Order: sequence, then C-alpha cells, then structure tokens
Amino acid sequence: MPYFCCEINFLSMLFPWGNQRRFNSYISYCQQTYGSRLQKLSIDAGFSCPNRDGTKGIGGCTYCVNDAFNPSYCQPGKSVTQQINEGIPFHRTRYKRAGGFIAYFQAYSNTYASIADLRKRYEEAIVHPEITGLSIGTRPDCLSQDVLDLLVEINKQKSVAVEIGVESCYDTSLDRICRGHSFAEAVDAITRTSKTGLHTAAHFIFGLPGETIDDMLKMAGIISDLPLNSVKFHQLQIIKGTAMEQEFADKPQDFVTFTLEAYIDFIVDFLERFNPAIMIERLSGEVPPRFLAGPSWGLIRNDQVLQRIEKRLAERESWQGRLFQDHASSVVLS
Repeated sequence: MPYFCCEINFLSMLFPWGNQRRFNSYISYCQQTYGSRLQKLSIDAGFSCPNRDGTKGIGGCTYCVNDAFNPSYCQPGKSVTQQINEGIPFHRTRYKRAGGFIAYFQAYSNTYASIADLRKRYEEAIVHPEITGLSIGTRPDCLSQDVLDLLVEINKQKSVAVEIGVESCYDTSLDRICRGHSFAEAVDAITRTSKTGLHTAAHFIFGLPGETIDDMLKMAGIISDLPLNSVKFHQLQIIKGTAMEQEFADKPQDFVTFTLEAYIDFIVDFLERFNPAIMIERLSGEVPPRFLAGPSWGLIRNDQVLQRIEKRLAERESWQGRLFQDHASSVVLS
C-alpha cells in the first residue's frame, strides 16, 4: 500500500492527512469526504460464529460477551429494518452531528451464513433511505471468495467496509484466547479483501494475557505493513461471565492492566510508530460498568479518553507516524 511522505508544517499544524488532528482520523476522513459525520448503527442479524457452533470451538473467544457492547435496541429477534428504525433516534440523541448512518453488522461473525442469507440481510439494510453504507464485522476464516464477490457486488450500490477481527499479531496469544485462527490466516484474509478494492479494516486488543508492553509496541510495525485502510484498537476489558474472568483471577500477573494515564502514554508511543497512511477508527473501548469484572476507568467515555490522547500528543509535540520508518517514507519538518 502507498505510504505518506510526512511533511509537517508546524505554522499551520497541517498533517499529511490534510487536517490539524494529530492522528489520521477516520471520522475526519468521513467529514471531508461526505460532508458530515457518519455514525455506525449496530445491527444483530442473528449470525453465529464458527468458534461457538462447534465448527472451530464452543463458547467463543475467552473474552467475548456480545451483550457487553450491544445497544438495547439491537436484538436478533427484530428485523434488520426494525433495528435501523429504532437505532436512528437512539444514536441521534448522542451523536447530534451525524449526517448519515452506516449499518454496522457487529454481533458475532457477519459473513458466516449462506450467500442467500447474507444477501437478504445486506440488501434489507442498503435499501433503507438513511443508510449510507455497510460495515461488516467478521473473522479471517469467514471470508470465502463467494462472500467477497457478494460484498463487491453490494459495494456497487452502497459502500461496504469489511472489519476483520484479528486481536493480536502473535499466535501464542491467539491460541490462549481460543480465537481458532492464526495470524497468517488473518494476513491472508486482509490481503484478499484489500485486493477486491473493498475498504479493509482490522480490530486489535491491547493487554491480552502473556503480552508485554514491548510485544504490543512491536505490533505497530507489523500492522503497519498490512494493506489496511483503517484500524480499531482498544484496551482489554475483563467481562463478567467469561473464561477470561477466571483466568484473570487465577493469573493476574500474566496481564498488563493499564491505568488510564498509562494507557494514554502507551497509545501515544504506539501511534508514533504507526503507519500514517492507515486511518484510526478507535483508540479505546468502553462497556457498561455492570459488565466489568476487572480493572475499570470509571465512567469516562471514549470521546473523553480520545480528548486526553490528543492532548498528550500535543504536549509531546508528536503525531501518528512521527517515528515511522520505511524505505518509501520520510519525515520532513518545515
């Protein structure tokens, strides 16, 4: 993928992605491209997961409880249309600047069904007049060529982004959290998806058991080499009722548990090393406090965490990619 030549004009504070934010923000890209913020509207279309139905495993990944991030309107017993109609006023209350909505097929593996079933659910979403495009959350092992062909077809009608859950670059971590796929499989899925021209995104978690701060920082270089348009990052959150809750209770020494201030400094360190051409969709996560079994940052929201990250970037006179090194990229300060 192409890399940016990072020419930073500190007089106007204009960064290579064309605005004054110190990281390559996906939200800013949408505002520049579509003229307004686009809000993702979560949908639970009733899909399962090969890591739950016995194909790869039973019980899912050790950290996963879907209800921890599903909005109240988002129920698989409701049609896609009903969830969209209920989700729009739900999100407009919080995101008043949203000028459009992306139907976000979020729960479990949203390419894990027959082509006919997938087509039915996707097409029900794209015909809704307030839906601008689709975001499809899935796993590396659920992206066959037939699925990609369908998504390319849908993309000709309304834009489609594919969000691939990777979580870690290390197979030892993927095995420990029972992901049921390797990092090589994730790289293959990302590469094949990118080659179709679809917007290709990936999701990673910081703080998985057994990983050190150094391990996590090294992921910046590994992920930077992937053909990705955007990424989501967030800190590990220990959720009640998961296998990881018991693992954390038994072996807390195996976990890096970030305080809020430590996480902010870690993210700045990570962003400095990260490819400036890849857009950032998210830098932290939140779940309702009632779901948390491990360390908590209290009631602080994602947007407040983001403000503090951007403040720390400014305090350190830093930005995404400041330390990124590649034979095709250079940093020129003017």
